Amino acid sequence: MLIRAQTSTLLIVDIQERLYPAIHQGEQVLEYAAWLLALARRLGVPALASEQYSKGLGLTLPMLREQLPAEAILEKIAFSAVTDPGLLQMPGGERRQFVVCGTEAHVCVLQTVLGLLAEDREVFVVAEAVGSRRPEDRALALERMRQAGAVIVSREMVAFEWLERAGSEIFRSISREFIR
Repeated sequence: MLIRAQTSTLLIVDIQERLYPAIHQGEQVLEYAAWLLALARRLGVPALASEQYSKGLGLTLPMLREQLPAEAILEKIAFSAVTDPGLLQMPGGERRQFVVCGTEAHVCVLQTVLGLLAEDREVFVVAEAVGSRRPEDRALALERMRQAGAVIVSREMVAFEWLERAGSEIFRSISREFIR
């Protein structure tokens, strides 16, 4: 069950202006989500983002939003991005594998992951790129997602699996720019 660049989509869940300051270790979540987004763009992996009730929680943070086309951002009211129509019909939404990061781990990330699993998708949750207001909620969410069938991974696992092999110019470039 390797993560393949050709069959996966990066999904960034609700990293938004008004929610972000309350997230425990939010700076790390944002930094690693931006890292994953930049890597996905370099390797041609589609990236999508969801926004939970943007009127109340604000837009996706500019560091991420500026790297995404408008049609890659799903406005939603349901906690799961899969419940609201559109996610699986968006460019990249048809893919078999989803690499997921974002906030809050125990609410929107969890419900989105469960929804993707119910749609028979392979789901990989990037542990250091998900967050909640309370660390205990994040830990419980990761455990529950694992029990439900999601695979908990690190961002370097994602990078090396998307790359598949060393010895190419893209590997050398990615290694210099992303893997330190």
